[in-house]
Formats: sequence, structure tokens, C-alpha cells
Amino acid sequence: MRPFDFAPLYRSTIGFDRLAHLIDNLATNGEDGGYPPYNIERLAENSYRITMAVAGFARDEIAIEAKETALCVRGEKKPVEEAEREYLHRGIAQRGFERRFQLADYVEVSGADLKDGLLHIDLTRNIPERMKPRSIAIGGEGAAPKLETHAA
Repeated sequence: MRPFDFAPLYRSTIGFDRLAHLIDNLATNGEDGGYPPYNIERLAENSYRITMAVAGFARDEIAIEAKETALCVRGEKKPVEEAEREYLHRGIAQRGFERRFQLADYVEVSGADLKDGLLHIDLTRNIPERMKPRSIAIGGEGAAPKLETHAA
């Protein structure tokens, strides 16, 4: 069940559909039970890291896909012959997962690493030069072009 109806927003605005979609996704994101657990860190002004606890997953069992402003991390365990094992307690998750993150504009994946059961995904915000603030020099006298006026 959708908690909010965004139909009026879609009817009366242009270009805000992505915002409504983002809010809708955030409202339904908690349904995955929190597996696998993760952290999001800010390393510097334009540098971030997502760290996911993926114990038991090998590199070839994890797929990372970045598409536009979405990041999707999937884990798919390969089938293992379990006939010879008898578990007295089985607390280590062996299920697959899919975790989605919504990225802000200009945020790109710059790398990923798997070490000691932790998957680190590094992100960088690369703001185009035209979008960055810049100082405009104020010229002195004679710097601005003069307009000629003609008497009629």
C-alpha cells in the first residue's frame, strides 16, 4: 500500500516527478529487513563511502550497477553442496540480497573493494565547472563596451 498519493503533484508540476519517485522509494525502502547492514560515510566535502557487511560472499557473487542516479548492489550466493553438513545452529545468512541507493546529481561511483567481509563502494560528487560558484571581476572605467547613440 502506498502511503502517499502523488497524482496531484504529477498533474500540476513539470520536472518534479523524480522527487516524487524518490520520496515514494524511500517510503517503501524499509521492507527489506535491513539485510545486509550498511554504513554511509562522508570522507570529504565531495567524497563518500558506502560500507556493506557481506560476510560469506565472494567477489564474483556480488554485482554493482550504477545507472543515472541509482546504485544497485546485488549478492547472489552460488549453490553449495550441503549434503555432508549437519548444522546445530545456522545464524550466517546465505540468502541473496538487493540493496538500492538513490544518488544525488553528479555523484558517481569511483571504485569498489571487498576486504574482510566488508564491501566498500567509494562515491565522488563531480560538479561540472559551469555549476560551481565563481567570482566575476568588476572592470574599471573603459572595461564595459560603450553604446553609441545617434541623434535622429
